[in-house]
Amino acid sequence: MKYIYYMIGLCLLAACSKRPVSPAQSGELPRLFPDYVGVTVPVGIAPLNFTMADEAVECMDVVVRGAKGGELYANGEEADFDVDDWHDLLEQNRGSQLTVTVCALKDGSWTQYKDFVMTVSPFALDEWGVTYRRIAPGYEVYSHMGLYQRDLSNFDETAIIENTQAPGMCVNCHTSNRTNPDRFVFHVRGEHGATMVQIDGKREWLKAKNELLGGSMVYPYWHPTGKFCAFSTNQTRQGYHIMMNGQALTASSQNSNQNRIEVFDLSSDIFVYNVETHETIRDSLIMTKDWSENVPVFSPDGRWLYFMTCKQKEYPMEYRDEQYNLCRIAFDAEKGRFGEKVDTLFNAVERGKSLTWPRPSYDGKYLLFTLMDYGYFSIWHSESDQWLLDLRTGEARAVDEINSPRADSYHNWNVNSHWIVFTSRRDDGLYSRLYLASVDEKGHFGKPFLLPQRHPRQYYDKTFYSFNTPDFTQRRVDFEARQAGREILGDERTATK
Repeated sequence: MKYIYYMIGLCLLAACSKRPVSPAQSGELPRLFPDYVGVTVPVGIAPLNFTMADEAVECMDVVVRGAKGGELYANGEEADFDVDDWHDLLEQNRGSQLTVTVCALKDGSWTQYKDFVMTVSPFALDEWGVTYRRIAPGYEVYSHMGLYQRDLSNFDETAIIENTQAPGMCVNCHTSNRTNPDRFVFHVRGEHGATMVQIDGKREWLKAKNELLGGSMVYPYWHPTGKFCAFSTNQTRQGYHIMMNGQALTASSQNSNQNRIEVFDLSSDIFVYNVETHETIRDSLIMTKDWSENVPVFSPDGRWLYFMTCKQKEYPMEYRDEQYNLCRIAFDAEKGRFGEKVDTLFNAVERGKSLTWPRPSYDGKYLLFTLMDYGYFSIWHSESDQWLLDLRTGEARAVDEINSPRADSYHNWNVNSHWIVFTSRRDDGLYSRLYLASVDEKGHFGKPFLLPQRHPRQYYDKTFYSFNTPDFTQRRVDFEARQAGREILGDERTATK
């Protein structure tokens, strides 16, 4: 029996190693998984390996030619390119194009599809990789999850910390200072909850809650000086939409919602934390009783604190009325003091919408945010779309070139502001996956491409995890996970004042 299986394997291998002879010509572009047709990529990115979307295809024959020279060839069940050869081809064709010819064998016959191009951007991706949280798309149980980092030049993924180091915990809300991991922060939720701040390898665990703040220190964002970190403090609740006759019903009698979960805050405020003095800098303008301030981010020059705010409602009954606008307040880093007024930069409520996840580009030109019908947990809203605000003109537009019919959210910029990473459920509506997209000098985005994997179909079909809150990192995050796990389970905490 083993001999029979061996011979079958040899026959399949032989069938898939033949070059196409006089293939039938198709005027259509090939349908690939992942869909890399027409994407713009940076020099140094891992090979964009792919398969045919039609799983009945028995073999592929692929040729990639550079407009400035160079050629790659792949033959087999998938296009699997050598990492070094791929890097050489992209470097040789920086600012130019690659032409890809795909032939596919199905039912014993070869078909050659219409050639397509990939554009190699003139703008570098200066970061070493990306960081992200990976978690099963459940609702209440954390299961196996953690924070991970991925080398973008190849396919190597390593864990920063997993909840196996601190059983029962949930690690979330991580970020570094302008993609520099020398200043790194994340939050731990659970019985031993805390906010971890690591500066130049030295860790501190801040008390997760105190009476003055009224909640946990979450949604962090660093001031460019690294002296301050902005946080939100939230009393978050989660509810379910009850499905009946194919429609989602909620406590509010409106039944058109087809989303599974709703997340809302009973209250939320924002503040700034001084990492040197352990002091929280607060102000009545951004910690109000009747409004929920949330998700603070500093401008690239550090002079402004952007945030979103919503008129407090009676939840969960009025969950559909939870709609956020984009605001800002001045911040004086030398005096550690806020300005005297709050400005509204984008009024989403007037449009009947809600704004979430504001992220300014590091060159100061733009601010990317997500727009949805209501609420702020865009990952659960299929209507979420990405919008771009031009901070120089005040004009805003939907970024149609990267949006999809399903939830697009959780974006971040790279340090030269020519690349973004974001999450999308465009593939199946269930799992959030990481996409990258280029940004040109005029603020136009290239077609997004799925984070490359060595064997993409095998990886994405067998990985039952969602990716969220991705960010770029200039280099590998140096973190002692085992020791950190022991510290999480301990009682030593630094109090804020």
